[in-house]
Parts: sequence; structure tokens; C-alpha cells
Amino acid sequence: NYTLCIFEPSFEHDGTVHCITQVKPEVKNIIRVIETFKKKHENEELNIVCGYEAGCLGYSLYHELKEKGIECVILAPTTMKTEKGGRKLKNDYRDAKMIAECLAYGGYSAVHVPTELDNSVKEFIRMRDDIKENLKSIKQQIIAFLTRNGKQFEGKSFWTRKHIDWINTVSFSEPLLQDTLKEYMIEYNHLCDRVETLDKQIEEISLKEEYVEKVQQLQCLIGIKTHTALSLIVETSDFNRFKKGNMYSAYLGLIPGDDSSAGHENKLGITKAGNSHLRKLLVEAAQGYTRGKVGFKSKDLKSRQEKCSSEVVAYADRANERLRRKYYRMTLRGKRYNVAKTAIARELACFVWGIMTDHIDLCN
Repeated sequence: NYTLCIFEPSFEHDGTVHCITQVKPEVKNIIRVIETFKKKHENEELNIVCGYEAGCLGYSLYHELKEKGIECVILAPTTMKTEKGGRKLKNDYRDAKMIAECLAYGGYSAVHVPTELDNSVKEFIRMRDDIKENLKSIKQQIIAFLTRNGKQFEGKSFWTRKHIDWINTVSFSEPLLQDTLKEYMIEYNHLCDRVETLDKQIEEISLKEEYVEKVQQLQCLIGIKTHTALSLIVETSDFNRFKKGNMYSAYLGLIPGDDSSAGHENKLGITKAGNSHLRKLLVEAAQGYTRGKVGFKSKDLKSRQEKCSSEVVAYADRANERLRRKYYRMTLRGKRYNVAKTAIARELACFVWGIMTDHIDLCN
């Protein structure tokens, strides 16, 4: 159900709750409640804004209300003001009232609504990533199955050509075990083929006029190829809504938390607020800075940079050198590998923002 609360703000008292009710999850029911409220206050000037918490509804309800001429906002849950001391009591009615109060007094940040094309590309890429996770699971299941039944691979690396050839030669005296392995490998090959096909489609999408130049520019950075570049573009949508690169890092939850008081500093781990998918991709991209000489450019990176202007390439080279040098400096000083890699991801996000907002004359 949808739980609706109509709240009127007031700076003299706590405000007025005019209505709080539950309706079936259809837009026409929301409109009916709003129209009924308007008729009761037809002599008053009304400014009605609807809002809901970002979640399973995505942008569908937002677009439906917009089509009906109703102003709507999607609230980012991590930015909403909550009751002092935490939310010890929670139900739909309390949540609806809290959202209405946030809308009335401004205690929230609105979620950016992407274009329909950006949203459709985002959903396609995430679908591919879900299938890749299924592939990862089937790999783990095959290894576990072989280990349980006394089959150990003597090589160093799993899922190389040599390892797969070894799996195909494994035989069991019990026919049912052989059939089990066969079915596992059929599923493995099927998922590999699907991921390969989807990756080709993502490459084709990246060549669209809306994306091709931006994707090529981001690929000048180490660790960022088509999949990561296109994900950053469509999920962020408008980079100019962030005034500085560190604000973009904060949006991705890559900045450290702070719990300091009375002159005592207490730094926490990264906030992990915001877009977890992009945060994961940037941390994976930061892996590319953990190896290789400072200033070294692979043949693949050189070929990607050939498609971009000299200004963008120079900016990316400066970023690549700085981040690789920073990683080595942090690890030599005793910082843990994961801490250093996350710090690189945070600064990499700043350089991504710089390229996408044409701030290539600055080093964030």
C-alpha cells in the first residue's frame, strides 16, 4: 500500500497534519486524496509537493505523478533528518509523517532523476553484472564440488585455459557424479557466452552519439574501460550538479567519516553512503594503480588515449602518475593495502569529475 500524509509547515508551532491514510498502490488513488484536499481548501492558495523515499519504486512513481502535473521529489534516505536519538519506533504512518516534514522544512537532499535513456542503459548494465555474479557463483560451486569429491587441480591459477582443460578431463567412477559435473560445466559455458554477448552490446551502446566522446575520455584513466566508463556516465547522469570533485567522492561514499568532539579527532572508515555500485567499480578500477612503474603506459592505454585530445590525455597522464605514486607512498609508510586502494578510488573519482566537467586545468 501507499501511506499518504498531508502536512502543512508552520514556524510558530510543530505544523499541522491534515490527513494520514493508506490507499492501494495506484497513482489514481494518490490523485484522489490530493483533489479531495484541494476541494476542502479551495479558497486557499495551495502549493502541494509530493515526495517518497528512494527505494524499490525507482523512478516509476515520479514519472507517473509528473505526467499528471503533480510536482514530485525523491528523497535520498541517507540525507533525511531523523528523530533525535535514532528511530526507536517505526511504522508506515510515522515514516509518511517524517517524509512530509522533511519536504516541508527542507531536511533532505533530492535524488537526481536521470533521462529515460540513461536509466535504461543503467538497468541493462546492472543486468549484465547480475549475470556475472551468477557466473562467479557457478565457478565457486564447481570448485567446491570437485574438492568434495577428491579432485584437486595442481596448477597455480583457476579458470585459466589449462584449468578448464583439466576439468574437462576429470572422470568419476560413479556415472551420476560425472553427469553432475557435466551439468555444472554446461551452465558455466552458457553464462560465459551470455556475459560475452552482453559485453559486446555494451560496447555498441557506448558508441551512441550521447556517450562516445565521454566514454573515450574516461578510458584515458588507468583501470577504466568501456563498462566502468559507461556506468559512471549513466548512473551519475549530470556531473555538473557537484561543485567540486570531493563532493562527487562524498556522493559515492568514498570519503572517511568523522566522529570528533571537544578537540579530539576520531576518523572513521568511509561513509559508504550513496551509489554503492559506482563505488565498487571505482575501487576495482583503483586496482590498476597497484602495479607497474610510475609513468608507465601500456599499449592498451596508449591506444585508448589516441582517440582523445592532447589536453585530456595530459590531464589523465598527470592523474595516472599521481595516483600510482600515491599508492606506493602509502604502502611504503605501512598503510594497509585495502586502505591505500580505497584512497586511490576516492581521488580517482575526483579526476573522473574533472574530465566530465571540463576542469582539466585543475588537479583535484
